[in-house]
Amino acid sequence: MVRPRGGSSLGVDIRGDTSAPAMSTMNEVSPIEPTSPDLSKQLDSQTQAQAQDKSGKPHSKRRRTRSYLHRFADTCLKYTWLLPLLIMIFLLSLYAVNPTPSNPMHSAIFLSYPQPPKTPGGPIMYGKGKKDIAFVAFYTIVLSFTREFMMQQVIRPLAKFCGIKGRGKTARFMEQVYTAFYFGIFGPFGLYVMKRSTLWYFDTTAMFEGFPHREHEACFKAYYLLEASYWAQQAIVLMLQLEKPRKDFKELVGHHIITLALIGLSYRFHFTYMGLAVYITHDISDFFLATSKTLNYLDAYITAPYFGTFVGVWIYLRHYINLKILWAVLTEFRTVGPFELNWETQQYKCWISQYITFGLLASLQAVNLFWLFLILRILANYVFNSVAKDERSDDEEEEEIEEAQAEAESKATLATGAQQENQAPKLVVNGEPVAEQRGPRTRSRKA
Repeated sequence: MVRPRGGSSLGVDIRGDTSAPAMSTMNEVSPIEPTSPDLSKQLDSQTQAQAQDKSGKPHSKRRRTRSYLHRFADTCLKYTWLLPLLIMIFLLSLYAVNPTPSNPMHSAIFLSYPQPPKTPGGPIMYGKGKKDIAFVAFYTIVLSFTREFMMQQVIRPLAKFCGIKGRGKTARFMEQVYTAFYFGIFGPFGLYVMKRSTLWYFDTTAMFEGFPHREHEACFKAYYLLEASYWAQQAIVLMLQLEKPRKDFKELVGHHIITLALIGLSYRFHFTYMGLAVYITHDISDFFLATSKTLNYLDAYITAPYFGTFVGVWIYLRHYINLKILWAVLTEFRTVGPFELNWETQQYKCWISQYITFGLLASLQAVNLFWLFLILRILANYVFNSVAKDERSDDEEEEEIEEAQAEAESKATLATGAQQENQAPKLVVNGEPVAEQRGPRTRSRKA
């Protein structure tokens, strides 16, 4: 089999739910390019002109404050991890004033609603409540800082070291390396949590036994809420729409909406065992997806066999296991455990929740099937297409063309501005522009 020339090993970009951008990879937040000397002079002259008012006095305090705010905003746009860091420091400082459970910030930093052990020497269990929203919100900020800092300060230099060229490809590489790092931690963490529960190994009957599951161990609750923070952070950046939508943008948005709905409803109505299983199937498959994309960008020799492994993991976890869960919703949901709606006893496993759960999981499965179709098409093209050619993804090719056009337009704009500056009249006499004479001036003699 002949490997493609001058591009990634698979020839195209692999689709999936790890394509959500970060603030540091947005087109509008790209590193500031050096300006031309003429443009720098214009900016300097404008700054000096704004530094004085009409009377020639120094600019007012209001203008000085506005200038500081503009500089701070520009700095936050250039270093996208700075603002989340400052917010974290501020919130942690509020907690440091009174580091006790009575401090409202305690519920944002630590797990809330601890319950005494059910058995002597047993683990402390944690209930659920509104304070958990503060926990999710705080760690959404923490994950925002972690993501942006790692991508800008660690992964971007790594991309340069690995020879990744092009702004679009560099952005994709940064996104996938961080995603692989995150799920490389939370994938095994989820398996550890499942191992400590009765759910091991994807036992669908245990999802409904002992319902409602209102209390959990610390590791279970922390894992569930931290995952909620991760997907909330992803959705916020995705919904900003600060970059050109990719071809599967609608499916990606739909996936995030369904995921957040499943997280919120499963936690509120105590279907967390089912949610844990869905979490794990997506976390592990996302790790293989992100690492497969990373190897693809690096044009590594193991890309093809690793991609085949990824396809097997994807089909097993996202389709076999999740279809097994869907079948359990249709069958065991009614027969295992109580099946009634009682708000006082928090019994929510009834026909309404059954329809909602099945609808959301089926919608998630439909999106995953769409991505599976794209993945299998990539695999088929690689296996059966023996023509060695530069068959890069449409997104990468379009980005390279757009970058070249933007660079050409920028140079043309600067050249036109410099030409107009040289040709434009400098003097105005009686309201009419008059070209400035550049030759030596001579005094006229009176006859």
